[in-house]
Amino acid sequence: MRQYAYLQKPLPRSEGNPVVKIMLYAANEGVYLFEYSRTDAQMCDRDCCYDSLEALYADWNPLIDAGGWRDLDDPLPDCQHDAFVPIRVKGRDKGRPQWGSYEILLDGAWIDYRPEQ
Repeated sequence: MRQYAYLQKPLPRSEGNPVVKIMLYAANEGVYLFEYSRTDAQMCDRDCCYDSLEALYADWNPLIDAGGWRDLDDPLPDCQHDAFVPIRVKGRDKGRPQWGSYEILLDGAWIDYRPEQ
C-alpha cells in the first residue's frame, strides 16, 4: 500500500530543504516514510522506517493538509518505491543493477532518467 500527502506548512530539517510532501509505503518488510522537499519531486530526498502504520500516522497526521492521505498504486516490479512514476535502477530487471543510473517508463519504453534535470 502506498499513500501520499502534502504538509500544511513546510517542515524544516536540520540538513537539506524543508519537507513539503510525504509518501508512505507499507510492505511485508516494513513501513517506510519518504520525504520530499518539492511538490513536483518524483523521488524522495530522505526516508525512514516505522514499526507500524499507527506510529507513522501518529507522527504525521497532525502535519498533513486538509486533503489528507491520497492512495497511490504500488510500484511496478523492480521500480523505486519512492517514485510517483515508474522509475527503476538500470539493469535491475536483469539482475545487473547499475546503481546511480535510472530509467523511466514513458509511452511504453524505458529511457534514461536523470533526477537532477
